[in-house]
Amino acid sequence: MALNLKTDSVTHEDLVLRIAKERDRAAFKQLFAHFAPRVKSYLLKLGLDDHKAEDLAQDVLVTVWVKAEQFDPKKAKLSTWIFRISRNKFIDLTRKQKYPEVNADDHLPDMVAPEETDRPVEAMQTASIVGSALTKLNPDQQKVIKLSFYEEMSHSEISAHLSLPLGTVKSRIRMAFQALRKELGEKE
Repeated sequence: MALNLKTDSVTHEDLVLRIAKERDRAAFKQLFAHFAPRVKSYLLKLGLDDHKAEDLAQDVLVTVWVKAEQFDPKKAKLSTWIFRISRNKFIDLTRKQKYPEVNADDHLPDMVAPEETDRPVEAMQTASIVGSALTKLNPDQQKVIKLSFYEEMSHSEISAHLSLPLGTVKSRIRMAFQALRKELGEKE
């Protein structure tokens, strides 16, 4: 049933109360037809362009639909309540334009650190653990491991440097690795 304010002597306040109690779409349609152009005009005077004023006016009236039960005719006239909503929506929009919301997901690829960032820390931890395990080797094994891995000498160079047979150097390195695996908890 379409309501006609002039013939039914229904006020705008009555319409919003029907919206609040009954979710009356016909009442909302009449309220929208009356207030949408007025709210849009108000928003245009505040400086919005036509498109934004239209969008915001619709947003205001959707808010009226959603929050109709919060309207109290004893506190203010309906027009006062609706224009206060309009003003608040305008202020919110202005703030958003001044301080645009940043969506972290938009910048996530820029914010993700490359995987290599953990490597220096891991390398230091590993070096510390291995260094501790090396101290538990016998002095002959320590010597060949240090010359091989820290001094980067070949097995032949270590053999010549320590005046040991090549087989002995290889054997000490193999025995040192077995001891290190055992110390570090690795399975052979």
